[in-house]
Amino acid sequence: MRLTEAIRALEKAVPNPSTGLPDEVFFFISKITPLVNVDLLIKDEKGRTLLAWRDDEYCGTGWHIPGGIVRHKERLETRIKKVAETEIGTELDFDPNPVIINQFMYHERQIRSHFISILYRCSLPSTFVPQNEGLSSKDPGYLQWHEFCPSNLIPCHEVYRKFI
Repeated sequence: MRLTEAIRALEKAVPNPSTGLPDEVFFFISKITPLVNVDLLIKDEKGRTLLAWRDDEYCGTGWHIPGGIVRHKERLETRIKKVAETEIGTELDFDPNPVIINQFMYHERQIRSHFISILYRCSLPSTFVPQNEGLSSKDPGYLQWHEFCPSNLIPCHEVYRKFI
């Protein structure tokens, strides 16, 4: 198969990249270009931070700041809203000015090895109760308010410790 044929096959497999990519395509893309993601530093008026439990081969096990990869032709603000909807289950307020922009590179792996991460300050009322139905505290996606930064933050989010 020639390169142009391979590209046509990819275009056929991904008719609308704005809606996301099949895993095989996403993993390939992540091998050849940085991925841009938004991370949501969600606080309440008591100063607590809402974190999610994570357990996967790329980031490890521990608490993390919810976030997501920006899709093709998607505005950063739209991705913030979609992450809030899909990972938190609610709308939230956010400051459109980033808190910090970080670059992460993992030289020991090929897939998901380079990220440009943009941290945004977000807020929810202290009355917000995470909807963790069917999840235990060690299931990925389990949400919990934290008064202090937990010791078991995933390693790549250590750069955010001072904000939590």
